[in-house]
Amino acid sequence: MVSQLKSVQPTSLRRSSARSDRRPALYTIEGTLQVFTAASRTFFTHVMVQAMRAAGQGTSVLVVQFLKGGIDQGRDRPMQFGQNLDWLRCDISNCLLEGKATEAEQGALQELWQHTQQVIMQGKYGLVVLDELSLAIAYGLIAEADVLNFLRDRPSRVDVIMTGPMMPESILDIADQVTQVRRSFLS
Repeated sequence: MVSQLKSVQPTSLRRSSARSDRRPALYTIEGTLQVFTAASRTFFTHVMVQAMRAAGQGTSVLVVQFLKGGIDQGRDRPMQFGQNLDWLRCDISNCLLEGKATEAEQGALQELWQHTQQVIMQGKYGLVVLDELSLAIAYGLIAEADVLNFLRDRPSRVDVIMTGPMMPESILDIADQVTQVRRSFLS
C-alpha cells in the first residue's frame, strides 16, 4: 500500500493562478573544475582516491595520463578498474620528459587528446581526471586555447580535475578550486 500526504490550505489562502500548481523546475548541478598543482611532477594520490570513490558510488570516471606511456595502452586499450573507472595512457613506449617528443609521440598525444574530448562531449563520463595536461600545454604539445575551449564547452554536468606543475594562469583563473601541494620539512 502506498500513502501520500497532501497538505490542504484553507480556501482563503489558495492562489487562483495556474502557476501555484506547478512544481519547481528541476535543475542540474554545474560540474566543477578542480586543479591540483605542485612545483614538480608528482603523483596526486588524493586525486586518485577521489576518482575511485566516485567510481565506487556509480559515477563513470575517466583518468587520462597524457605524458605517461610504456604499458601498451592508448585510446583503444583502456585499463578498467571496476565497473566505472577507465584509465588511459598515451600510446607511446616511454614517458615524455621536458617536451622532447618525436613526431610519432606528438601524434599519439594529439590522438589521445582528440579521443578524450570526444568521449567527454558524448557524455559518457561524470568525472574526468586530466593528469599532467598542464605540462603538455607548457611543452607546446597541446594548445592552451584548445584546452580552455574544451573546458568551456564540455557538458555542464561533467566534473574535471586537472593535475600537474606549471598550470597556466588562464586555467587557474577559471578553476572552482585550486590546490597547491608543497613540501614542508620540519626540523
